[in-house]
Amino acid sequence: MTRRYWNINLEEMLEAGVHFGHGTRKWNPKMAPYISAKRKGIHITNLTRTARFLSEACDLVFDAASRGKQFLIVGTKNKAADSVAWAAIKARCHCVNKKWLGGMLTNWSTTETRLHKFRDLRMEQKTGRLDRLPKRDAAMLKRQLSRLQTYLGGIKYMTGLPDIVIIVDQHDEYTALRECITLGIPTICLIDTNCDPDLADISIPANDDAISSIRLILNKLVFAICEGRSSYIRNP
Repeated sequence: MTRRYWNINLEEMLEAGVHFGHGTRKWNPKMAPYISAKRKGIHITNLTRTARFLSEACDLVFDAASRGKQFLIVGTKNKAADSVAWAAIKARCHCVNKKWLGGMLTNWSTTETRLHKFRDLRMEQKTGRLDRLPKRDAAMLKRQLSRLQTYLGGIKYMTGLPDIVIIVDQHDEYTALRECITLGIPTICLIDTNCDPDLADISIPANDDAISSIRLILNKLVFAICEGRSSYIRNP
Protein backbone atom coordinates (compact mmCIF):
# COMPACT_ATOMS: atom_id res chain seq x y z
CA MET A 1 0.00 0.00 0.00
CA THR A 2 1.51 3.32 -1.12
CA ARG A 3 1.92 6.02 1.53
CA ARG A 4 0.53 9.42 0.55
CA TYR A 5 0.53 12.93 1.98
CA TRP A 6 -2.83 13.86 3.55
CA ASN A 7 -2.10 17.36 4.91
CA ILE A 8 -2.59 16.31 8.54
CA ASN A 9 -1.66 19.43 10.50
CA LEU A 10 -0.81 19.26 14.24
CA GLU A 11 -1.85 22.89 14.77
CA GLU A 12 -5.22 22.19 13.15
CA MET A 13 -5.71 19.21 15.48
CA LEU A 14 -4.81 21.34 18.50
CA GLU A 15 -7.40 23.94 17.53
CA ALA A 16 -10.04 21.20 17.19
CA GLY A 17 -9.21 19.83 20.66
CA VAL A 18 -8.19 16.42 19.31
CA HIS A 19 -5.55 16.14 22.05
CA PHE A 20 -7.94 16.28 25.04
CA GLY A 21 -8.51 12.87 26.60
CA HIS A 22 -10.60 11.72 29.55
CA GLY A 23 -9.86 12.32 33.22
CA THR A 24 -6.79 10.53 34.55
CA ARG A 25 -8.98 8.28 36.72
CA LYS A 26 -10.98 7.14 33.71
CA TRP A 27 -8.41 5.60 31.42
CA ASN A 28 -7.22 2.33 29.93
CA PRO A 29 -3.56 1.55 30.77
CA LYS A 30 -3.16 0.16 27.24
CA MET A 31 -3.44 3.77 26.04
CA ALA A 32 -0.22 4.78 27.86
CA PRO A 33 1.90 4.80 24.64
CA TYR A 34 -0.57 7.25 23.08
CA ILE A 35 -0.60 9.73 25.98
CA SER A 36 1.98 12.50 26.16
CA ALA A 37 1.07 14.29 29.41
CA LYS A 38 -1.42 14.98 32.19
CA ARG A 39 -2.92 18.44 32.60
CA LYS A 40 -5.38 19.48 35.31
CA GLY A 41 -6.50 15.90 35.83
CA ILE A 42 -6.92 15.19 32.11
CA HIS A 43 -4.78 13.00 29.88
CA ILE A 44 -3.33 14.67 26.79
CA THR A 45 -3.09 12.55 23.65
CA ASN A 46 0.17 12.50 21.71
CA LEU A 47 -0.87 14.16 18.45
CA THR A 48 2.19 12.86 16.61
CA ARG A 49 0.83 9.34 17.13
CA THR A 50 -2.64 10.53 16.13
CA ALA A 51 -1.26 11.97 12.88
CA ARG A 52 0.61 8.75 12.12
CA PHE A 53 -2.39 6.46 12.56
CA LEU A 54 -4.76 8.87 10.83
CA SER A 55 -2.39 8.92 7.86
CA GLU A 56 -2.33 5.10 7.82
CA ALA A 57 -6.14 5.04 7.92
CA CYS A 58 -6.31 7.52 5.02
CA ASP A 59 -3.95 5.32 3.00
CA LEU A 60 -6.13 2.28 3.74
CA VAL A 61 -9.44 3.89 2.75
CA PHE A 62 -7.90 5.49 -0.36
CA ASP A 63 -6.60 2.12 -1.50
CA ALA A 64 -9.96 0.43 -0.75
CA ALA A 65 -12.00 3.16 -2.46
CA SER A 66 -9.75 3.03 -5.53
CA ARG A 67 -10.74 -0.66 -5.84
CA GLY A 68 -14.47 0.08 -5.52
CA LYS A 69 -14.84 -1.17 -1.94
CA GLN A 70 -17.82 -0.20 0.25
CA PHE A 71 -17.66 1.62 3.61
CA LEU A 72 -19.91 1.82 6.64
CA ILE A 73 -19.51 4.69 9.15
CA VAL A 74 -20.89 4.13 12.65
CA GLY A 75 -21.42 6.77 15.34
CA THR A 76 -24.69 6.98 17.24
CA LYS A 77 -24.09 9.35 20.16
CA ASN A 78 -25.48 12.87 19.87
CA LYS A 79 -22.11 14.56 19.37
CA ALA A 80 -21.20 12.21 16.51
CA ALA A 81 -24.54 11.61 14.73
CA ASP A 82 -24.63 14.72 12.53
CA SER A 83 -20.95 14.44 11.56
CA VAL A 84 -21.41 10.77 10.66
CA ALA A 85 -24.44 11.57 8.47
CA TRP A 86 -22.53 14.41 6.77
CA ALA A 87 -19.48 12.18 6.16
CA ALA A 88 -21.61 9.40 4.69
CA ILE A 89 -23.30 11.78 2.23
CA LYS A 90 -20.03 13.45 1.26
CA ALA A 91 -18.17 10.16 0.67
CA ARG A 92 -21.20 8.23 -0.66
CA CYS A 93 -20.89 5.69 2.16
CA HIS A 94 -23.44 3.84 4.27
CA CYS A 95 -23.92 4.92 7.89
CA VAL A 96 -25.59 4.11 11.19
CA ASN A 97 -26.04 7.23 13.32
CA LYS A 98 -29.15 6.59 15.45
CA LYS A 99 -28.93 3.17 17.07
CA TRP A 100 -26.97 0.02 16.35
CA LEU A 101 -29.41 -2.89 16.18
CA GLY A 102 -27.72 -6.00 17.58
CA GLY A 103 -26.91 -8.48 14.82
CA MET A 104 -27.07 -5.84 12.09
CA LEU A 105 -24.02 -7.44 10.46
CA THR A 106 -23.67 -10.87 12.08
CA ASN A 107 -27.33 -11.63 11.32
CA TRP A 108 -27.24 -10.06 7.87
CA SER A 109 -30.11 -12.17 6.50
CA THR A 110 -32.49 -10.59 9.03
CA THR A 111 -31.16 -7.09 8.27
CA GLU A 112 -31.62 -7.79 4.56
CA THR A 113 -35.25 -8.81 5.16
CA ARG A 114 -35.85 -5.55 7.06
CA LEU A 115 -34.25 -3.58 4.25
CA HIS A 116 -36.51 -5.22 1.66
CA LYS A 117 -39.52 -4.33 3.82
CA PHE A 118 -38.23 -0.78 4.18
CA ARG A 119 -37.79 -0.38 0.42
CA ASP A 120 -41.26 -1.82 -0.25
CA LEU A 121 -42.89 0.59 2.21
CA ARG A 122 -41.01 3.56 0.74
CA MET A 123 -42.20 2.60 -2.72
CA GLU A 124 -45.79 2.23 -1.49
CA GLN A 125 -45.58 5.67 0.10
CA LYS A 126 -44.14 7.24 -3.06
CA THR A 127 -46.83 5.72 -5.27
CA GLY A 128 -49.57 6.82 -2.85
CA ARG A 129 -50.71 3.28 -2.09
CA LEU A 130 -50.47 3.84 1.68
CA ASP A 131 -52.93 6.73 1.46
CA ARG A 132 -55.48 4.48 -0.23
CA LEU A 133 -55.48 1.99 2.65
CA PRO A 134 -57.89 2.18 5.62
CA LYS A 135 -56.70 4.85 8.06
CA ARG A 136 -55.78 2.39 10.79
CA ASP A 137 -53.70 0.19 8.43
CA ALA A 138 -52.05 3.22 6.85
CA ALA A 139 -51.14 4.68 10.26
CA MET A 140 -49.58 1.39 11.38
CA LEU A 141 -47.49 1.05 8.21
CA LYS A 142 -46.40 4.69 8.37
CA ARG A 143 -45.21 4.18 11.96
CA GLN A 144 -43.30 1.10 10.80
CA LEU A 145 -41.79 3.08 7.92
CA SER A 146 -40.76 5.89 10.26
CA ARG A 147 -39.03 3.43 12.60
CA LEU A 148 -37.23 1.71 9.72
CA GLN A 149 -36.14 5.11 8.36
CA THR A 150 -34.69 6.02 11.75
CA TYR A 151 -32.64 2.86 12.20
CA LEU A 152 -31.98 1.68 8.65
CA GLY A 153 -32.16 4.90 6.63
CA GLY A 154 -28.37 5.19 6.46
CA ILE A 155 -27.94 1.67 5.04
CA LYS A 156 -30.98 1.52 2.76
CA TYR A 157 -28.80 1.03 -0.33
CA MET A 158 -26.46 -1.52 1.28
CA THR A 159 -26.72 -4.83 -0.59
CA GLY A 160 -24.12 -6.81 1.35
CA LEU A 161 -21.62 -6.64 4.19
CA PRO A 162 -19.30 -3.60 4.06
CA ASP A 163 -15.61 -3.99 3.22
CA ILE A 164 -14.40 -1.52 5.87
CA VAL A 165 -16.18 -0.09 8.92
CA ILE A 166 -15.22 3.29 10.44
CA ILE A 167 -16.30 3.61 14.08
CA VAL A 168 -16.58 6.77 16.19
CA ASP A 169 -16.27 5.99 19.93
CA GLN A 170 -15.25 2.44 20.71
CA HIS A 171 -17.18 2.36 23.99
CA ASP A 172 -20.54 3.41 22.58
CA GLU A 173 -20.19 1.25 19.47
CA TYR A 174 -18.65 -1.82 21.14
CA THR A 175 -21.39 -4.15 19.81
CA ALA A 176 -20.73 -2.98 16.24
CA LEU A 177 -16.98 -3.44 16.74
CA ARG A 178 -17.43 -6.99 18.09
CA GLU A 179 -19.61 -7.91 15.11
CA CYS A 180 -16.90 -6.67 12.73
CA ILE A 181 -14.25 -8.66 14.61
CA THR A 182 -16.45 -11.79 14.46
CA LEU A 183 -16.91 -11.40 10.71
CA GLY A 184 -13.32 -10.38 9.99
CA ILE A 185 -14.33 -6.97 8.61
CA PRO A 186 -11.42 -4.46 8.85
CA THR A 187 -12.14 -1.58 11.23
CA ILE A 188 -10.86 1.95 11.74
CA CYS A 189 -11.76 3.22 15.18
CA LEU A 190 -11.55 6.67 16.76
CA ILE A 191 -10.43 5.92 20.34
CA ASP A 192 -10.18 8.11 23.43
CA THR A 193 -7.93 7.49 26.44
CA ASN A 194 -10.46 5.11 28.04
CA CYS A 195 -10.43 2.67 25.09
CA ASP A 196 -8.54 -0.49 24.11
CA PRO A 197 -6.25 0.28 21.14
CA ASP A 198 -5.77 -3.41 20.31
CA LEU A 199 -9.34 -4.13 19.16
CA ALA A 200 -9.51 -2.29 15.84
CA ASP A 201 -7.26 -2.83 12.81
CA ILE A 202 -6.31 0.86 12.91
CA SER A 203 -6.98 2.83 16.10
CA ILE A 204 -6.79 6.63 15.86
CA PRO A 205 -6.19 8.16 19.32
CA ALA A 206 -8.32 11.31 19.52
CA ASN A 207 -10.96 13.16 21.52
CA ASP A 208 -14.25 11.37 20.83
CA ASP A 209 -16.36 13.81 22.87
CA ALA A 210 -15.81 17.03 20.90
CA ILE A 211 -17.75 17.63 17.69
CA SER A 212 -14.81 19.56 16.21
CA SER A 213 -12.43 16.66 16.86
CA ILE A 214 -14.79 14.03 15.42
CA ARG A 215 -15.47 16.15 12.34
CA LEU A 216 -11.78 16.79 11.67
CA ILE A 217 -10.92 13.08 11.78
CA LEU A 218 -13.90 12.15 9.60
CA ASN A 219 -13.11 14.99 7.19
CA LYS A 220 -9.62 13.58 6.52
CA LEU A 221 -11.00 10.08 5.99
CA VAL A 222 -13.78 11.36 3.72
CA PHE A 223 -11.28 13.28 1.60
CA ALA A 224 -9.16 10.13 1.20
CA ILE A 225 -12.23 8.06 0.24
CA CYS A 226 -13.32 10.65 -2.32
CA GLU A 227 -9.82 10.76 -3.81
CA GLY A 228 -9.81 6.96 -4.01
CA ARG A 229 -13.22 6.90 -5.68
CA SER A 230 -12.03 9.43 -8.27
CA SER A 231 -9.09 7.15 -9.02
CA TYR A 232 -11.47 4.18 -9.41
CA ILE A 233 -13.71 6.12 -11.82
CA ARG A 234 -10.69 7.12 -13.94
CA ASN A 235 -9.22 3.59 -13.92
CA PRO A 236 -12.10 1.13 -13.46
